[in-house]
Amino acid sequence: MTTNASVQPFDPKSPSKAASELWSTSSAKPLKVGTTRVLFQDKITALSSLGPDFATKKGDARRELVRRAVGNGVREISRVADEVTEVVVDASSDPHAAAVAAHLALYNFTLKTDPPSAFNPSLKDPLPEKVTLKPLDASKEWDHGVIYAKAQNLARTLMELPGNMMTPTIFCQRAQKEFAGIENVELFVRDETWAAQKGMRTFLSVTNGSAEPAKFLEIHYKGAPTPDAKPLVLVGKGITFDTGGISIKSATDMKLMRGDMGGAAAVVAAALAIAQLKLPINVIVLTPLAENMPSGSATKPGDIIYAMNGKSVEVDNTDAEGRLVLSDAIYYGSSEFNPHTLIDVATLTSAMDFALGEVFTGVFTNSDALWKRLHAAGETEYDRLWRMPLDEDYGPQIYSSNADLQNSGGKPAGACTAALFLKAFVHNLQPTDGSEGVEWAHIDIAGTMEATRPTAYLGRGMTGSSVRALIEYARRLAAQ
Repeated sequence: MTTNASVQPFDPKSPSKAASELWSTSSAKPLKVGTTRVLFQDKITALSSLGPDFATKKGDARRELVRRAVGNGVREISRVADEVTEVVVDASSDPHAAAVAAHLALYNFTLKTDPPSAFNPSLKDPLPEKVTLKPLDASKEWDHGVIYAKAQNLARTLMELPGNMMTPTIFCQRAQKEFAGIENVELFVRDETWAAQKGMRTFLSVTNGSAEPAKFLEIHYKGAPTPDAKPLVLVGKGITFDTGGISIKSATDMKLMRGDMGGAAAVVAAALAIAQLKLPINVIVLTPLAENMPSGSATKPGDIIYAMNGKSVEVDNTDAEGRLVLSDAIYYGSSEFNPHTLIDVATLTSAMDFALGEVFTGVFTNSDALWKRLHAAGETEYDRLWRMPLDEDYGPQIYSSNADLQNSGGKPAGACTAALFLKAFVHNLQPTDGSEGVEWAHIDIAGTMEATRPTAYLGRGMTGSSVRALIEYARRLAAQ
């Protein structure tokens, strides 16, 4: 049986006649944003308050109220009405925001077998969607919002799948499947032999202890009017499972390290959306993929490795492996493809979680202009970013060893020293005066990779942090 439902966000200070009449059947008063009542009449209707201040809000703040109201409405319907197969959303307040919230709120990862899970990676054919979301009035803004949300949901799925279901090889296979049939895209799956020929010794040092072969995935999207236009390069940390290596982690919550490839998931998902939106820019995605495991062949604390750019690196802590795989990828991306901008994304440091928690994602960059663009994109999507210090005064913590660089500077300012380490591998880094060079930013999503407290439209679990901010940044870049 097909059962229809609808979600109607409304302004409690000036509700429509229909909303006013429906709400009057409930004893609840419309107070804060997201207050929702589900009414069972001719059809199931979720009325969700936009909040008492909606009329006075503008821009990004108003858009977030729409997301919260729609998200709560969709979540409430899915909670109380299992038989619903179609939900029509009144998206008139902001079609893009409504589409994002509705699709994020409906996401629910599970590998339980009854009923069959659509996330089961062994399925030959995808299961049909249990619930179809539709706008009351079709629009391009809604369609674009769906692309943003589905990209984030893809990143959430890649992060949620456990290490045995998301190895470096499987990650590449999934990427090939997702990009199949997308115009102007080429994928290259590089192996360890290729990486060795390129001199990616810091990257390969991380995979020494694992039986799973490392992979280096490249995705090239050529959407610019001129094929030789300088690209945007996105680099994502792809540690498909992180035990810490010889510097092994505590067993407590180690299973969360299935999401340590969140940076790779974010940049791949963002690139998929960019290609689906057909943005007129060139984008190159680079994801070094490996497991970090302890074994008799694993890299040891104190080992010194020469990176692709020739710098010597002392491995002080094998659990600081993310910056090792990123260092070669960043140098390769900045030296090989002559980009105008390179952004790396990584679940890099627990220090970031301590600093900003689950609310803001930390950004390090020496470019004020790039920071302003990233910050604006994050605010628009409420995928919020916060600028962190990138300062050479932290340098002695990672420069005072037997090598040019040490991969850990200890606990103090751990996120800052990690960013400073990565900075050393950006070829032709743009000076702070804004003259010719590569604009670079490092996004540390370690704090925002997992939501432990559900919000109106984002449930518990892996978040796909920064996907929407990256897509919005690229959309604005293309519009310049």
